[in-house]
Amino acid sequence: MAALAPPVAAIRVAVRRALAGLPSAGPVLVACSGGADSLALAAATVFVAPRLGRAAALVSVDHGLQAGSAERAEAVASWAREVGFASATAVRVAVAGRPGGPEAAARAARYEALSAVARQRHAVAVLTGHTRDDQAETVLLALARGAGPRGLAGMPAQRDLDGVPLLRPLLDIDREQTRAACAALGLEPWQDPHNTDPSYARSRVRADLLPALVRALGPGVVDNLARTARLVAADNAALDDVAEAALAAARHPDGGLSVPVLLGLVPAVRGRVLHSWARELGAAPGALSHRHVDALDALVTAWRGQGPADLPGGVRVFRGADRLALVTPG
Repeated sequence: MAALAPPVAAIRVAVRRALAGLPSAGPVLVACSGGADSLALAAATVFVAPRLGRAAALVSVDHGLQAGSAERAEAVASWAREVGFASATAVRVAVAGRPGGPEAAARAARYEALSAVARQRHAVAVLTGHTRDDQAETVLLALARGAGPRGLAGMPAQRDLDGVPLLRPLLDIDREQTRAACAALGLEPWQDPHNTDPSYARSRVRADLLPALVRALGPGVVDNLARTARLVAADNAALDDVAEAALAAARHPDGGLSVPVLLGLVPAVRGRVLHSWARELGAAPGALSHRHVDALDALVTAWRGQGPADLPGGVRVFRGADRLALVTPG
């Protein structure tokens, strides 16, 4: 019996750990584009899931942005059915007309599709093939954009996707391992031309910036960036707990926030309180930036009788004496 290739074994172990942590039995859904990362993830999942008593399903999302994309998505789904997935489907999404740049629009459309298919298949989790390299790229992009701790925390290993856990089992696996796993298993990944298209910021980071950092600082820089994300994420979780308690303490009986309580908070906690409260009021999370939170903070710490702070989604907040409150229409 031939020895199992180490990259195949490493990816199977990563998937097993992710699935073993799920609280309930049920099928899992793999998102697979046909690239090396998601293909290696799919191959590991269809091996591991049945051995844990779970069915595995697969979805390949066609963004309709390239010639032949529909045929490619269907080919991935066909492969999945052949290798033992309980179900596999190709889903077309509409990207044009969505807010944000092309990368953000495609991502939003993709996650909407994954959520819909997860509900249809009664999946208890959705798995994506993001790797340690993807995490390092995400941290670099966050740094370049001046993101705060939330951005520097990168991609979480697990987050909620409309009520279904979205898992990223491969965040400790590098991209070279997924390619080696595919080669060992005789799989031919699709090479997405968007990954080398310089019009996309992530592609430039992948092709130019990260290799330059590796040359200048050594191969450990990828691990270090990913570790930074994990450390910042842990700090974020602790600060979020503190901010949740502070938000509860700051609530005014009329639904606003008490300015004296807010003034007693350290800035890092006060900013998180204001950010959470703004989302409660209906400010769109994707459009809510540090500038909006700074405007709310100015109502607390630098109030000189200025007018309301305008937040995304038409939300307006004013200060009246010792409280912040929502401006109601009319």
